[in-house]
Amino acid sequence: MVEEGNGAADPELSETGLAQAGRVADVLETADIDHIVSSTMLRAQQTAAPLAERLGLDVEVLDDIKESDHRSRSYVPAEEIRADDPDTAHYFEGDLMDTIFSDGYQSFEDRVSRGFQHIIDTNASKRVAVFCHGMVTNVFVKTILRFEEVLALNPDYCGITRVQASSGGVRTVKSVNETYHVRDLIEW
Repeated sequence: MVEEGNGAADPELSETGLAQAGRVADVLETADIDHIVSSTMLRAQQTAAPLAERLGLDVEVLDDIKESDHRSRSYVPAEEIRADDPDTAHYFEGDLMDTIFSDGYQSFEDRVSRGFQHIIDTNASKRVAVFCHGMVTNVFVKTILRFEEVLALNPDYCGITRVQASSGGVRTVKSVNETYHVRDLIEW
């Protein structure tokens, strides 16, 4: 757990996270990426950095795709949340949606949708790599596939989800949570 005394927790990537970011760059550097977008949160920007450096591209930083718990004073990786841990037991008490979504679920979905619409509108005919977060990915995929349960997906760190988007409004999910490139770096 990472705690921040004076504001929201926004931790750096761990050594494993940095290694995973390098693996993402290995996969995407030959994917004809034209533009890179990252969440404002540090871990997303650090994940985008290796690809941006290899491709010589600037990273557009977009607030609308920051994580759902961006206001939380502590950051607990999902794999460390347990009901029997006094530091994380609160995730299992009360309304889970209130715990996960700092601004409320509907506000979060609206923000994420607005963020991705901006990316689509400003990058016509381009291939864009977007570095965001698990809940952001869940919500974007949910809005395309129209399933009800937002927690039905659990993307792994540095899992790649591919979406094709047309300016006419058609969105197609091509893959979800590709992890072949980081399988040896994922805790199962």
